[in-house]
Amino acid sequence: MPTNMKPVPVGRPTFVGAPRCEHLDRLEADVAIVGVPHSTPYDVQGPVGLSGDAPNAVREQSMRLAPYLTHYNFDFEGDILANRTVRIVDCGDVAMRPGAYQENRRAVSSVIGTILSQGVVPIVLGGDHGVSIPVIAGFESFGPICVVQIDAHLDWRDEINGAHFGQSSPMRRASEMDWVDSMVQIGLRGTGSARLQEVDAARDFGSILVTADELHTAGVEKVLSKVPAGARYYVTVDIDALDPSIAPGTGFPLFGGLSYYEATGLLRGIVSRGCLVGLDVVEIAPSLDTGNTTSFLAAQLILNTLGALAHGGQIGSAATQEGEIAP
Repeated sequence: MPTNMKPVPVGRPTFVGAPRCEHLDRLEADVAIVGVPHSTPYDVQGPVGLSGDAPNAVREQSMRLAPYLTHYNFDFEGDILANRTVRIVDCGDVAMRPGAYQENRRAVSSVIGTILSQGVVPIVLGGDHGVSIPVIAGFESFGPICVVQIDAHLDWRDEINGAHFGQSSPMRRASEMDWVDSMVQIGLRGTGSARLQEVDAARDFGSILVTADELHTAGVEKVLSKVPAGARYYVTVDIDALDPSIAPGTGFPLFGGLSYYEATGLLRGIVSRGCLVGLDVVEIAPSLDTGNTTSFLAAQLILNTLGALAHGGQIGSAATQEGEIAP
């Protein structure tokens, strides 16, 4: 394992009990789970913040789902992985050196590029939303991509307190990457870090902005029609996109968020419109959670996305045993 990776320790759960990755540059997998605990902070309170423990929290809660992968799932009308052999490996977390933010970003981008070079889909467990910046940067040789953000907030600030790579800037930074040719932002509501100038900048770039109210009123299918068809999608899910009634464990909850089926419908619909090449789930704050509900929700949304990929034939192969996850 390269020095910029920290494997899941023996005795701690991997995502749905998947095998630990031993050689990042020799992956034999369809999907690679990668934890990215934090990005660049806006103050001196420390680099981990509220979401630093989220990758392990999601892994732990995913184990509640692991025994049932081969059982009948009514949402998929069969087992969730479509009776396919889907090779999932857990690569652990990108090692983060306190204060070395530029170095940490380079390490994240390098890890993502290594995974993509082997035809493997990276699934990133954040961390605050700033982690999406180096993850998307890792697609430099693997574009063009359409970034689909599911989030309550616009995340278009150029900087806050002199920091250009924090949690309020990922979509602004993504818009500056030549390999990002389109963007759709779904679930916007209430107030956050965005001012009118950030909204104007997003629209000037060509980002398609969809409010939560529009989604509730028009429905998932109508909103999906705004997502460019046939693209290669990178999807970033800020857990605060969902309503705090089901996702209380986040630092910036806002009422009026997405329901579970709206979020799942969007993820499955995006997969059906093109090719999903990567996914992150960010902004879970385990210390603010209630009964691990939010971490469990994140694990389920990730698994639902993998199910959509499997049912769409984008990952896996015909299984020799029903619903098998192969090492």
